[in-house]
Amino acid sequence: MLLNNVSFTLYLKKYLPNEALIKNTLSQAIGSFTEADANYCIFPGFCDVHVHFREPGFSYKETVMSGSLAAAHGGYTDVCTMPNLRPVPDSRKHLSIQQKIIDKDGQINIHPYGAITVGQYGERVVRFKDIAEYVIAFSDDGKGIQNENVMCSAMIAAKKLGKIIAAHCEDYSLLNGGYIHEGKYAEIHNHPGICSESEWKQIKRDISLAKETGCKYHICHISCKESVDLVRNAKSDGVDITCEATPHHLLLDENDLLDDGRFKVNPPLRGADDRLALIEGIKDGTVDMIATDHAPHSSEEKSRGLKGSAFGISGLETAFPLLYTYLVKENIISLERLLELMCINPRKRFNIPFRRGFTVWNLNEKHPVNPATFISKGKTTPFENTPVYGKCILTALPGKAVYNFSDTTEEML
Repeated sequence: MLLNNVSFTLYLKKYLPNEALIKNTLSQAIGSFTEADANYCIFPGFCDVHVHFREPGFSYKETVMSGSLAAAHGGYTDVCTMPNLRPVPDSRKHLSIQQKIIDKDGQINIHPYGAITVGQYGERVVRFKDIAEYVIAFSDDGKGIQNENVMCSAMIAAKKLGKIIAAHCEDYSLLNGGYIHEGKYAEIHNHPGICSESEWKQIKRDISLAKETGCKYHICHISCKESVDLVRNAKSDGVDITCEATPHHLLLDENDLLDDGRFKVNPPLRGADDRLALIEGIKDGTVDMIATDHAPHSSEEKSRGLKGSAFGISGLETAFPLLYTYLVKENIISLERLLELMCINPRKRFNIPFRRGFTVWNLNEKHPVNPATFISKGKTTPFENTPVYGKCILTALPGKAVYNFSDTTEEML
């Protein structure tokens, strides 16, 4: 597509807004497109089914405003927000508090999750029917549901309503005080480790329940080779199952660890063979989508090393450049496959509409990851100073540019 002598390559045209709408939006921002050697590409807006915007309850970490602008900076036009908030969105009353903030401050399409259990305590299933029409799916992300009967009841309720159960899988009885992967780094540096079984054992349980109940089951942030194998086999067995992997689990492993809170995530960075299994999973379709698990914290909360720091990093603003640089440019997957993982598959699984926005990137732009440029309140990333290709120039919803690189962060906020 040519606009005022600037050439744009359109990808996945059938998922983009109509060309007239795109041209109208671009014409309003044409001054942004000035670099003679740029490779300007237009993609459907990315979709992340796993983010934490922290509001209500923890707005010192992130707000709906800062989180949604950070998402737009990363090329996202749709995100699904997890329910570990205060109050927990486990009722119409509590969900309405969050929704009012989204309606007021959300800059992109934001789809809230409802909690699986009341207060996320894992003891009593939420009255799903009261909030099902107002939430994208149900999850207790951040907490694994320990009681099998509770999970079974949740799946039965979700099945009746046609909703997805999105599970954070973690067996607390196997954690043993660990905070990084139970591997070579933990052994050498005398850190208590988190074994892979703490993840895959609960996945194995849930797959059996999903098969029994017929529930739509989605696994959050898988991290180990056993989990990949379980999902692959479950799909072959006809279970209605999908899963996601994060950029940090796809690109990093325990060999990259430093005693720095920037590297503390849950699930932890696993072994090299686990990372390769995840790569194979995104290549063969076992892993359905890439989600960032964007989980911002204050600088102080991430300054206490591996042992004392909070779990979680900021990921929305770095995901595409990292994955494009280290998966696509390294010929591990194609650009089209990356777009399926970031644009298409998440929307198909979670029934999120297409053609509601687009994002423009200069794929020739090379720069280091610099947290100082993040719009997110969370400035912590294990990829700090990592060289990447790809600069977001514009992210737009129909009729308006939500992010334009020529605007300053201060102006946007």
